[in-house]
Amino acid sequence: MLDALTAGALEDAARRRAALPADRLESIALQTPTPLDAAAILGTPKPDSDGPHIIAEVKRASPSKGALADIPEPASLAARYQAGGATAISVLTEERRFLGSLDDLRAVRAAVSVPVLRKDFIADEYQLLEARAFGADLALLIVASLEPARLAELHRFATQLGLSVLVEVHDEHEIDAALEAGARILGVNTRDLKTFTMHPERFAELRARIPDGVVAVAESGVQSAADVARYRRDGADAVLVGEALVTDGDPESRVAEFGRAA
Repeated sequence: MLDALTAGALEDAARRRAALPADRLESIALQTPTPLDAAAILGTPKPDSDGPHIIAEVKRASPSKGALADIPEPASLAARYQAGGATAISVLTEERRFLGSLDDLRAVRAAVSVPVLRKDFIADEYQLLEARAFGADLALLIVASLEPARLAELHRFATQLGLSVLVEVHDEHEIDAALEAGARILGVNTRDLKTFTMHPERFAELRARIPDGVVAVAESGVQSAADVARYRRDGADAVLVGEALVTDGDPESRVAEFGRAA
């Protein structure tokens, strides 16, 4: 599944590159405002709560669950997330299985003042240029989809663009590769990529391998404030939440509730 998603994302990026060459995109990207330092923001304890930072996600669908929510106005949803206290907004831009787009990213960037993450299956510099050009402050790199040398190259290129990088890992070896590449933000995805089953206990098992000074983000498996509190007790600096927010009738209140969980 991960290989297929990455291949599809690269095909879609190649189509966009044919319409907008990399040199023109780079010129556009470098004219956008300087990205926010998301690593510093997520690494600073919240002044008003012992709860974790919440990265609230704009997510219409997923391969494991299918359609989740229509989200006709992603900017409006993101603004409600920020009003509820979200520290950052994640935007799914993958088109095929998650039904996202770069237009969603642009709309969310215009609606909020907190850091914005482009969440996609990134394996090419062009996709990082898109992230910067469409207003992202962070970009996702998934260790499982990249060779170590390629991970390091893309991480370095993103950093040169001024982007922070959320490096997603699933096991001890991937943590080592992420740290070797220079990761300042590590996201532990507790979903098994082969079976899509959840193993929330994996965050606690892997947290001890994340050194001080590196932001630890817990990903997947959040349905309630109790789930957030568990990750927080296990050492999460931030928790990324998608499905539980987009399917809730009051995402603003739910973000606030999750942000207090400790």
